[in-house]
Amino acid sequence: MKSSTDCKSHLSWRSEFPVTETYIYMNHAGVAPLSRRSRDVMTEFLEDATVNGAVNAKHWEQAAEACRGVAAQLINADTTEIAFMKNTTQGILIAANGIDWRAGDNVVTTAVEFPANVYPWWSLKERYGVQTRMVPEQTGRIHVEDVASAIDERTRAVTISHVEFASGFRNDIQALGEICRERDIWFVVDAIQSLGAIEVDVKSSNVDILAADGHKWLLAPEGAAIFYCADDKQGRLINTNVGWASVVNPRDFLNYDLTQKPDATRFEEGSYNSVGLYGLKAAIELLLDIGISTIEAHILQLTEHLMAGLEAKGYRVVTPRAHSERAGIVIFESNQHTPAEIYEMLHAENIITAERGSGVRVSPHFYNTTSEIERLLEVLPNL
Repeated sequence: MKSSTDCKSHLSWRSEFPVTETYIYMNHAGVAPLSRRSRDVMTEFLEDATVNGAVNAKHWEQAAEACRGVAAQLINADTTEIAFMKNTTQGILIAANGIDWRAGDNVVTTAVEFPANVYPWWSLKERYGVQTRMVPEQTGRIHVEDVASAIDERTRAVTISHVEFASGFRNDIQALGEICRERDIWFVVDAIQSLGAIEVDVKSSNVDILAADGHKWLLAPEGAAIFYCADDKQGRLINTNVGWASVVNPRDFLNYDLTQKPDATRFEEGSYNSVGLYGLKAAIELLLDIGISTIEAHILQLTEHLMAGLEAKGYRVVTPRAHSERAGIVIFESNQHTPAEIYEMLHAENIITAERGSGVRVSPHFYNTTSEIERLLEVLPNL
């Protein structure tokens, strides 16, 4: 029997996603489909740019500022703390390259991060002599005390994914942020696997820098990312990518003045991906219309049903079961079939998942239903 949440999502929310007409799409941790409203506003932008060139460029700027406003609302930030990037990696690079490093300093992260949150920090060793300390996971979890024990008097930053891409484990960023605040350590969060799926509050979690591209749980196009830097940390972060748009008089082209803007837009070195920001704005507005708490509750309900069904069929679920320890990702393994074989079984039935390591990753969103979870379970053989 479908829950009332399922019925509501089917009647009102699912109609926003034409992908549901062909697929049971559960790869939002990879690349998500677009909603009708995101597609429509981007199409309108492209038509305007095609027919009118830049005549209406003022509208493009207004849309970007409106996008900044809803992005700030999404993470409980001020608009002065939001900048736009081309991807998560660019935001992490700004953080890694902007800290005033000294030889012998170190940064603490985990041994299971997506490479976007590894290589920018590793590259500091050759240039500055900075060590990257990588905390291992234990039984699919990163323990706060293990991160804390890796910190010493030369630790300048802790950088971590809010939700780990290869396990689905949700890190306790509130506890980690408190540790960093007490020790005056930069706290950097890769939120690409959480933003849009679960509630994120940069203030209560003492996050200094956050980065997240739009193409996963935010349901936005690739190439339009959110970057957050706390107001009180912007002056301490060296801006290594100063461009024409970073300064106080960006439109006074021949009056050269290197004075940087007084807010996070100093990190926006050049022109926007305007069409991408139109799509990102519409996508965030959709999420806010529904409510992140509502989305989180539904996703956790779906994944709880999935995990119970997988275990009942004999599969090993890697992702922790506690609600506080996971978000939208479920990783499971089989002792009889390879990840590729399972992926193909599901794909043959138009059920879209992803292979990750030794398992298969399933990542449903708010418009997915319990009946779709049951269909996935039906396709999988008993072990």
